[in-house]
Amino acid sequence: MDDQTQLKRTPLYDFHVSLGAKMVPFAGYDMPVQYPAGVLKEHLHTRAAAGLFDVSHMGQVELVAASGTYEDAARALETLVPVDIIGLKDGRQRYGFFTDDNGGILDDLMISRLGERLLVVVNAGCKDADIAHMRAKLPDGVQVLVHDDRALLALQGPKAEAVLAALSADVASMKFMDVRDVSLGDIPALVSRTGYSGEDGFEISVPSDRATDLAKALLDQPDCQPIGLGARDSLRLEAGLCLYGNDIDTTTSPVEASIEWGIQKVRRNGGARQGGFPGAERILAELDNGVSRRRVGLKPEGKAPVRPPARLFADAEGKTEIGHVSSGGFGPSAEGPIAMGYVPTEIALPGTQVFAEVRGKLMPLTVSALPFITPTYKR
Repeated sequence: MDDQTQLKRTPLYDFHVSLGAKMVPFAGYDMPVQYPAGVLKEHLHTRAAAGLFDVSHMGQVELVAASGTYEDAARALETLVPVDIIGLKDGRQRYGFFTDDNGGILDDLMISRLGERLLVVVNAGCKDADIAHMRAKLPDGVQVLVHDDRALLALQGPKAEAVLAALSADVASMKFMDVRDVSLGDIPALVSRTGYSGEDGFEISVPSDRATDLAKALLDQPDCQPIGLGARDSLRLEAGLCLYGNDIDTTTSPVEASIEWGIQKVRRNGGARQGGFPGAERILAELDNGVSRRRVGLKPEGKAPVRPPARLFADAEGKTEIGHVSSGGFGPSAEGPIAMGYVPTEIALPGTQVFAEVRGKLMPLTVSALPFITPTYKR
């Protein structure tokens, strides 16, 4: 490979290799897609016990206002997202998304408040663009600090609390979307109770040079196993969670994508801080008047998975094209093929039959409610 295509490595790269991981390119990084157990067993283990994921390729960023206060940093970030950040309580996290001037989605992100600190985690594939976007668009005096000296691990599953509590009993009292500083043994960590699997779990930010120590301490416990990107994708698909670049992008608005729950009342029409973000005119109008298409769950009726970007039709003859599949694959816990896609709003009702074009043939699918599994978040 030349310098232009050289893959980056996370601080856990050598550890993955030592565990026998199959490494693949993902978002510019050399990442583990699976370990010797394989994707199916890794998926089911996460649903039954606890799985450990390396998500250090994601971007960890801190916004610092000239005044040093959280409120000023939050007010600045609200100019780029349709989310109530000023109202975020200390020690809490919130889902959000950057929008563009046309109301499309530039990326989705997690936003945390820790005292006067405002922290965001952005997707790996959009990391450089997101950082450039914030530096270009945030008001003068707001610093965008990139914490590329930190690793990020995700611990997911019904036994995640017990596994992490073995290192710090403090985490057991955390609720879904809580975030706090925690000492995991002698490792200083920033822990949030969140994830991307539909299960209870945690995301753990630590100094890069302690990432392997933490991974070993967690994997020393029999309930915890390493999980690759393959199972991460099937877990999030079952949970009905969006993957940027597939289910959401600049061609989809938050309302079309069925993630308008991430826009709080204070930022909507009639709210105290309505609008004031890119694409507000379109997005606020869609919140009030509806949209012509929606992201929905889809269940193929056979055993064959339907993958993006399969075209969707209203009829078995393929005369009326109505949308496309945005994510799809086999759902081990759902015990069959599952997918998500965009269909006209009038047929975005569970039970409606549509047809997908797969290898030149039209296969029946049924519109399904999301998620495909029952989430186990600790509220």
